[in-house]
Amino acid sequence: MPVTDIDPVTVHPNPAGVKRLAVLTSGGDAPGMNAAIRAVVRTATHQGIEVVGVRRGFSGLHRGNMAIIGARDVANTIQRGGTILLTARSHTWRTPEGRAKGAEYLREWGVDGLIVIGGDGSFHGGYYLQQEHGIPVIGVPGTIDNDLYGTDHTIGYFTAVETALDAVDKLRDTGASHERIFVIEVMGRHAGHIALEVAVAGGAEEVFIPEDPRPVDGVVATVQESLAKGKASSIIIVAEGFPGGAQGVADAIEAGTGLETRVSILGHIQRGGTPVSSDRVLASRLGEAAVYALMDGMRGVMVGRMNGEISYTPLEETWEKRKDVSRDLYRCAKTLSV
Repeated sequence: MPVTDIDPVTVHPNPAGVKRLAVLTSGGDAPGMNAAIRAVVRTATHQGIEVVGVRRGFSGLHRGNMAIIGARDVANTIQRGGTILLTARSHTWRTPEGRAKGAEYLREWGVDGLIVIGGDGSFHGGYYLQQEHGIPVIGVPGTIDNDLYGTDHTIGYFTAVETALDAVDKLRDTGASHERIFVIEVMGRHAGHIALEVAVAGGAEEVFIPEDPRPVDGVVATVQESLAKGKASSIIIVAEGFPGGAQGVADAIEAGTGLETRVSILGHIQRGGTPVSSDRVLASRLGEAAVYALMDGMRGVMVGRMNGEISYTPLEETWEKRKDVSRDLYRCAKTLSV
């Protein structure tokens, strides 16, 4: 179909009769969350639906920290990191009483459904709200770890990889100048997606991920082989969830070779910054799809993107089913490190 034949102002069917929805961001922030908020607000506004913005996630919801937001309120936000709605973790929301209070506020505001942008912890919070109080919940995957089943990528992952890779490139320059080994820890408490992609893109000599909790002794041989081939420095990437972390790997290298080793933990720097285009586009598509899902009468699902198409996965499956790293990419990392 020619592009000129696409109607850009099509009104989506609304069999669920949604007149007002709420949106919040929860858990750790991820670059692209603002793009998702923007997409939710502007899609809903275009469809004649009011949007209630909940500030500070579930912590704000059980306190009634809410306000109507419109298309102009999300102007000039697509390029911003973090979340304009703010985020927080809430112990109160883990209790039935806390969720009941939040549900009461949603009913007072006349909300027909809630869109939750976050990770598996956030989806747990939305899932129990729906189970206990019948409020339809749609999840949008916003987490840099890329560890949610039901979507090829999560919002924030692409930017986190680029941020970590930029740091690795800089540290490689320093490592080469000082003929030093750098062990770099990237985020990924339960998943090695970031570590694996950074290792391949950064030309690392070795990578350690939680999905393969192997003994670290082998890294000594890897470093020694690199030195024998004339490499004056080495880069080792470690996901934070790997047993012992970067420090454990560094200790093994120093004990086995006596070589000077430096540990660099990138930490929360990977959460911030301007989202790259891939995260902005993904967030925009998923924010739009979340609104349409509510209008279609869906509930208790996460909207994702699989093989380029919008997908819908029951919230409980996003944490019950395991999303593995790419074993092909893992093999590639090993092959190219020689």
